[in-house]
Amino acid sequence: MIIAQISDLHARPHGRPAYGIVDTNAAITRAVDAVLALDPRPDCVLVTGDLSDCGLAEEYGIVRDELARLPMPVYVVPGNHDRRESFAAELRPRYGYLPKQGFLHYTVEDVPVRLIGLDTVIAGEDGGEICAAREAWLAERLAEGHGRPTIVFMHHPPFAVGVDGMDIMPCRVSPGFARLIASHPEIERVLCGHYHRPIQRRFAGTIGYVVPGTAHQVALDLRPGTENWFIMEPPSIAVHVWKPETGVVSHLQPIGDFGPRRPFVLDPAYPGKPQGAPAHA
Repeated sequence: MIIAQISDLHARPHGRPAYGIVDTNAAITRAVDAVLALDPRPDCVLVTGDLSDCGLAEEYGIVRDELARLPMPVYVVPGNHDRRESFAAELRPRYGYLPKQGFLHYTVEDVPVRLIGLDTVIAGEDGGEICAAREAWLAERLAEGHGRPTIVFMHHPPFAVGVDGMDIMPCRVSPGFARLIASHPEIERVLCGHYHRPIQRRFAGTIGYVVPGTAHQVALDLRPGTENWFIMEPPSIAVHVWKPETGVVSHLQPIGDFGPRRPFVLDPAYPGKPQGAPAHA
């Protein structure tokens, strides 16, 4: 099973770039093109939040039209830039798995790796939360999986990443949340967005994975007490490949044109080349 992950699309009204300079809408187009260019194509695509920049109907229309170009199933969860009600109202007609009320959680069962989407949004706040009700819902869904390989995906990472500018807007969780994740070793990954950077860490017996945004990134700054700045580093998509013998292996694929694939042609003086072997060996 091949799963592509994109995040933090931040669609904007036409003609109004993010922060005055970032054409996030063009970046969404390039991200979708990058997914379509994968060979083989993914079995599904996860979009881990901040589909819109301000939760406006026009923004969701832009996202909806772009994601409609993907022929495989697409699974979306909201982020802090989304407005839960607008997100659901604008996207539910296309994505019927979104609940009709309450938190926008759901499971995807008819795939080799079970997918559990979590809504971590707190209206009006940058940070997120897995409250007692959300944690209880997740515990029930995990119990129903009977040990099947599982990916949990959400917008806010439920763990610290060691960068002060990011860790001041975390996903608040109870002490029991990590214990819940750790009690289910079938969880292959906890996939997130929000921080606009490639980040991985060990978390609760599994791997926490944060994918970059499709447009602008957050500049890496490890100095204590610093605030976030954005930077136009290359955007990327994540490609998570599951096989029974390996579990999930995650790859990061930059978005952009980096020229054609080229063969490795070794210099005749290459020390590992056997005597008499052709130059391309």
